[in-house]
Amino acid sequence: MTIRGLLGPLVHRSTWRRAVFLLLGGVLALPYALLAAAFAQLLTNDDVPRPLAIGLLLVAAVIAAVPVFLSGSRALEIAAARALLEVDLPEPAAGHPIDRETRLRSALWIALHLVTGGLVLFAAISAFPMALVFIAQQFGIDTGQAEGDAVGPLTGRHPGWLTLTGVVLLVGLGYAVAGLGALAASMAPVLLGPSHGERLAALEARATRLAERNRLARELHDSVGHALTVATLQAGAARQLLDADPEFARRALRAIEETSRHAMDDLDHVLGLLRESETGARAPAGTAPQRTLSQLDRLVADTRAAGLAVESRVTGAVGELPSAVSREGYRIVQEGLTNAARHGRGPVTLRVDVRPATAPGPGAASDAPSWSCRSLEIELVNGLHGTTGPGRGGRGLDGMRERVLLLGGRLTAGPDDGRWRVEVHLPVPRSGTR
Repeated sequence: MTIRGLLGPLVHRSTWRRAVFLLLGGVLALPYALLAAAFAQLLTNDDVPRPLAIGLLLVAAVIAAVPVFLSGSRALEIAAARALLEVDLPEPAAGHPIDRETRLRSALWIALHLVTGGLVLFAAISAFPMALVFIAQQFGIDTGQAEGDAVGPLTGRHPGWLTLTGVVLLVGLGYAVAGLGALAASMAPVLLGPSHGERLAALEARATRLAERNRLARELHDSVGHALTVATLQAGAARQLLDADPEFARRALRAIEETSRHAMDDLDHVLGLLRESETGARAPAGTAPQRTLSQLDRLVADTRAAGLAVESRVTGAVGELPSAVSREGYRIVQEGLTNAARHGRGPVTLRVDVRPATAPGPGAASDAPSWSCRSLEIELVNGLHGTTGPGRGGRGLDGMRERVLLLGGRLTAGPDDGRWRVEVHLPVPRSGTR
């Protein structure tokens, strides 16, 4: 152990921050110490009736103990531990009541903080000045202490011994503060850590954030990926027919312009959801509306303009679908057409069918889920390049599968007699248009 390593705890930045934390506990303990001293005098005063003194003591004890069990006190202690002890503690869950076990742990922490802080404060205001007096005498500084004054067992000692005693007091106080601070830092996660309910709330919040990020990633992948695929196909066709058919080239450039503009609208919408204001609230999203199956004709037309033949058949009341189902259905069709344009060959057969509600069978339960009576069916079929499918190396099928699972549906995709077939079944709630 080197001298630098031995003196390291005394000069380290964390020791001083932890000392401030301990002194904060001593400051908070001062009212309790004054109250205890007042009641000690009250109980020893014969002029005050003993029952009255005991009654006042009980009332004061209850009032003094209440702040220790408050959730606000725990939040303040967590903030102080994070700032001064540098302990990574999660913020208390807003609006989430803490259980009894967490209150007891928090009360024990606060009590220990007050006791240790009080001891450190007492040592700082007693041992520290005494050590400075001893050291000052070694250098001939007049401290106002007469030669015959008694300082406990140190009466009549040589100034050199007094100086050594002063240095030992200072060093001992420093090591005590460093040790208590390190102990507090190690105990803070145990006594101030989140409760079981807070851990569940944190996990649910994290899962919600991840789900939102995945949803936005799917939106970007589907809209921008489709736009880039269409623009690439149009640009390639325009380059080949620029001299032979200038009118087709102009139409292709116009389609690229419109597709890119729609992609920019979608991108602005998603980025608006991601952007946060300085106060932490979400900034207003872009004005681009969420596309639904009511815009399916435009999607098919854009795909045909890109040079991919699409045979579309839509049956059922598509316009009456709930917005959530209609939005996800649109994105599924969009991704399916994008995959067909990128990886497939030949025409694409698209079928969208909203199957009406049917009466339950004679043996059906009365409380059967209402959504089981109506469904949205989507089918896309196209030729294959060789034997590989459109999901090779991409995220399209994964995104489609995530959308289907979120709505409680099912998806099958794979080669079928030399063609690639995607079939999607989405349950439709009987009521609600969210």
